[in-house]
Amino acid sequence: MQWPVLCALLLSPVGLFAQGCPANCQCSQPRTVFCISRRSQTVPQGLPPDTAHLYAFENGIRSLSEDSFAGLPALQLLDLSQNQLASLPRHVFQPLSSLSNLDLSSNQLHEVTNESFHGLCWLERLYLHHNQIRRIHPQAFDSLERLLELKLQDNRLQALPPLRLPTLLLLDLSRNPIAALEPGPFHLGKLEALKVAGLRLDHLDEELLRKLHSLHELDVSNNQLSRVPAALKQLRGLTKLSLAGNARIAQLQPEDFQDLPNLQELDISNLNLNHLPQDFFGAFPRLKAVTAAENPFNCICQLSWLVTWLSSSKAALQRSEETRCHFPPKNAGRLLQHLQYADLGCPATTTTTAAWKATSSRLLTPTPSSRHVPPEPSTPSPTPSPDSSTLAPATTPEGHPSPEARLCPPYVCLNGGLCQLDAHQRLECICLVGFSGTYCETKVPVPTVSMVPLAPTQPQPIAVKHVGGTSLKVDLQNYIESKSHLKGIRLTYSNLSGPDKRPVTLNLPATLAEYTVRELRPNSSYHICIGPLGNKAHEEDFCVEAHTLHLTHQQHAPVTQSRHPSLTLVVVPAVLATLLVAVAAAALFYYVWRRRRQGKARPSLDTSSGPLELEGTKACLENGGLVGHRVKLPGKAGTPPSALDYEVPLMEPQRTSASTPRALRPSYF
Repeated sequence: MQWPVLCALLLSPVGLFAQGCPANCQCSQPRTVFCISRRSQTVPQGLPPDTAHLYAFENGIRSLSEDSFAGLPALQLLDLSQNQLASLPRHVFQPLSSLSNLDLSSNQLHEVTNESFHGLCWLERLYLHHNQIRRIHPQAFDSLERLLELKLQDNRLQALPPLRLPTLLLLDLSRNPIAALEPGPFHLGKLEALKVAGLRLDHLDEELLRKLHSLHELDVSNNQLSRVPAALKQLRGLTKLSLAGNARIAQLQPEDFQDLPNLQELDISNLNLNHLPQDFFGAFPRLKAVTAAENPFNCICQLSWLVTWLSSSKAALQRSEETRCHFPPKNAGRLLQHLQYADLGCPATTTTTAAWKATSSRLLTPTPSSRHVPPEPSTPSPTPSPDSSTLAPATTPEGHPSPEARLCPPYVCLNGGLCQLDAHQRLECICLVGFSGTYCETKVPVPTVSMVPLAPTQPQPIAVKHVGGTSLKVDLQNYIESKSHLKGIRLTYSNLSGPDKRPVTLNLPATLAEYTVRELRPNSSYHICIGPLGNKAHEEDFCVEAHTLHLTHQQHAPVTQSRHPSLTLVVVPAVLATLLVAVAAAALFYYVWRRRRQGKARPSLDTSSGPLELEGTKACLENGGLVGHRVKLPGKAGTPPSALDYEVPLMEPQRTSASTPRALRPSYF
């Protein structure tokens, strides 16, 4: 469509319209008629017979007849785009013997027959894009011997008819449901531009590309290619190449682009590229524009050469605002064009840089295993020091590389990968399980055994220590370390041995490493639980049962002995235990001796005894006598009375006769 002509027409006065112009059309330009947005279902009639250019787009035309273009032998351009044509009558364009440009795009055509374009022997450009074409007759284009451009994109074609078009220069088949392009239908010896974007191609036939030896432009974007077509290296005349949108392509190899010295525009956007090979663009000396947007680039030292190239090359970086880093996190989201050499984690010292260059000059191709050799980075050469000649990696007398030669620049290997030199002194990344790639940048599925979810780690059981017979020390440190944002601790204990099993709850601070529960009953079992403060008892609380010691087995708090234990800590407890046993034995012996002595003597039951002597006696009148009384055991002469009281039941009643009563036998039960 000649838009400059259209603009000039719209600005011209109405009085300049030529006579014989159809209604609702404009005929100000010589031999040119504009019938735009005419809103008529038929082709305009009454056109001047010398009309050379007819623009009838967006008219609402629904059908054509065999005489729609009768009387227009000089017509060279016909634009019927954006109408509602569903079919083309046979021989409808036969009167237009001089027609060179036919635009039928954006209609509703379903089929192209072998008679649709009969008689158009001078046609050079045929635009059929944005229709609903499902079928094209095998001989539909046979009469178009001078056709230069054929646009069939955005239709519903699943297969192609034979294309015997010896002069065709441009073929656009984009966005059709075509799964494969076979070389058979292509008889296009002079084709210069092939656009097959948005098909379902997972490969490009090498024989097909080999036949297109005159190709200058190739667009295979938005397909399902997993690698660069190997036959590209045969297209030495290629000037424009688009691989964009083939997300299965994860890396580009220099050998895939060999012998393309004429390439001027390259689109590798929206692939799955983490890096580019060293000096990748050096193979294209005439490159003017490159697009690498929407790739997950690893902006590490191996990509430093690209940063340098972008700042020094004459080629323009297209869509630079969408060309950003993905890894590592410190560079994520940053514009690749704005990065500096230091941002990529490259070595900052001259020694490290020289060692890196010397050891990475001979790189090993990565093997399929988890060992990967990163490509050589191109780093700006630092200013050589006076002794720069000695910076090459040195070796030990045994012939092994010195430690300096094994230095790796930081951030070379991602995701915990280990950077080291292999047996040939070449850098490689050893990846952890679950990662692969040159820099361990690709996450791979872990074997099923390793993917079984592990049970959540539980804190260790509550540790409880005895502190005497009535106290228990509870260790809270393990519980505190197992919880985050712990405001406080709720400690609950209850006696399982006694009649009262009601729990006692204590609120403790979260900074308390241990707590001693006191005043417990000896020789009893206790249920102790700890949980977060503010919550009621829950099944997730950590509980333990502990038993207090018997009174006769009371012990001091446990003592942690050092490697060389103190003599005092060992001897003093033993001496105290011996003394306690001796005192208990002496008291028992004295008690037995005293009771036997009292048994031989007649007890005195004088009612005039003072209150001190009869303190605590239990008087029970049975047959007028005293049943039992409490006896104070006097001490030896010159010593105070014993502080120990003993309950002595008197088994026989007091006698009222004047005879001497029987001696009372002592009772110990």
